[in-house]
Amino acid sequence: MPERVTRETSGTDKGVPWTSYERVEAALEHREADRVPFDLGGTVLTGMHRMAYTNLRRYLGLPERPIEIVDVNQQLARIHDDVLDRLGADVRAVDPDAAARAPMRRPITAHGNVEMFTDEWGISWRTPRGGGLYFDMCAHPLANAQSIADLERFPWPDPLDPARFETLAARADRVVNEERKAYMLGRSAAGIFEVALWVRGFEQFFTDLVLQPGFAEALLDIITGLKMQYWGKALDTVGANVLVVSEADDIAGQYSPLISPAMYRRFIMPRHVRLFELIHKRAKSRVHVFYHSCGAVKDMIPMLLDEGVDVLNPVQVSARGMDTAELKRLYGDRVCFWGGGVDTQRVLPYGSPAQVREEVRGRICDLAPGGGFVFATVHNVQADVPPENYMAMWEAWREFGGYRA
Repeated sequence: MPERVTRETSGTDKGVPWTSYERVEAALEHREADRVPFDLGGTVLTGMHRMAYTNLRRYLGLPERPIEIVDVNQQLARIHDDVLDRLGADVRAVDPDAAARAPMRRPITAHGNVEMFTDEWGISWRTPRGGGLYFDMCAHPLANAQSIADLERFPWPDPLDPARFETLAARADRVVNEERKAYMLGRSAAGIFEVALWVRGFEQFFTDLVLQPGFAEALLDIITGLKMQYWGKALDTVGANVLVVSEADDIAGQYSPLISPAMYRRFIMPRHVRLFELIHKRAKSRVHVFYHSCGAVKDMIPMLLDEGVDVLNPVQVSARGMDTAELKRLYGDRVCFWGGGVDTQRVLPYGSPAQVREEVRGRICDLAPGGGFVFATVHNVQADVPPENYMAMWEAWREFGGYRA
C-alpha cells in the first residue's frame, strides 16, 4: 500500500525545494507554499479541447503526437508529459478505466449528417460530421419511465466492474511516489443531480421534482447508491496517498441556481451529505472533496460547505455574483478555490495577451493570500483560445503566483 508523502515541517525548511504534492497539499490546507499550484488536465474539468491543445503544442515548438481523447463528449485531449513538464503542472489525473461490461454502450457510428454514440448509462450523444466541436445529448433512456418499478428494472451500470480499478493503484502510486505530484482521483460518472437530468431529460426531471417527488427521490437514491459503491471501492484501491477526489453537479446557470434553495435542501443536499460523509470516512487519510458547479453558485456555497465540500471549482468569475475578492472574504477560510484564474468566457479567448495578463494578476491577488487556491482556468480551455493567450495566462501565473518566503 503506497504511503502518503508529506512535508514534515509544513513547508518551513529553508532551501528545500517544494514538491508538487506538498504544494497542492498546502493549498488544500490553507497554507502558503512557495507558489500557487498550477493545474492543467488534472481533471476533465480543467483540461483542454483537442483543437486548442494541438495549437498549443505547435506554438511551443513541440513535435506532433497522436491526440488521445480522454472525454469524448467534451473532446478533451490527454495532456502529454512534455507539455505538463514544460508548464510545471502540479496535478495529474488518475481516473478509473472504462467498465468491461456495459450492455447499453455503443461506439461512435455515422448516421447521415451526424456521428452518434451511446454511453454506459444509455444516454445517446451526437455531433455534426466533419465539424463538430462537442457531442450533445440527443436521447434520454428513462424519458418514458412511469414508475419506480421502471427504475428498478433499468440496467444500471455496474460501479464495481473490476476493469474500472485494475490499474488505478499502480497509476496513483507512480504519480505520488515516483513523480512527487498530486493527483485528482476521478469519479465514475457525472453528479447525482446531473445524471438524473441526463437519463430522464431536463424538462421531464424538473417536472418530476414538482409533480412526482417520490419518483424523483427514488431516481436520485439509486444514483447516489451507485456512486457510493464506486467511491468505497476506489478509495480502498488507492489507499492513503490521495489528497483530493472529484465530484460534480452543475446546479447553477449564468445568472442564478437551476433549482430553488428549498428544493435543493430537500432533494440534493441530503444525498450529497451521505456521499461526502462516505468519502471522508472511507478514505485512509485526510481527503478533500473537490466539487464542480458552473455558474452563479455564490448563494449555494454555505449549503455546499455544510455538506462537506472542501474545494470549489471552477469559480466561474463571469457569472452573476462570482466576484473573487468577495468570495475569498466570505469563504476563503473554509473552502479551497480550484479555478477562477482567468475568465474563459470573454478574456481568455477574445482578449489581448495584455488583457489576459491583467486578468490573471487580479484573480491571483484576490484568491491566493493565505493559501486555499489552485490556479486553473474556469473550466476547460475551449477550441478557440489562441495559444498566445494561453501562454500569456501561464506567464502571468509565473510572475504573480509566487509567495514570499
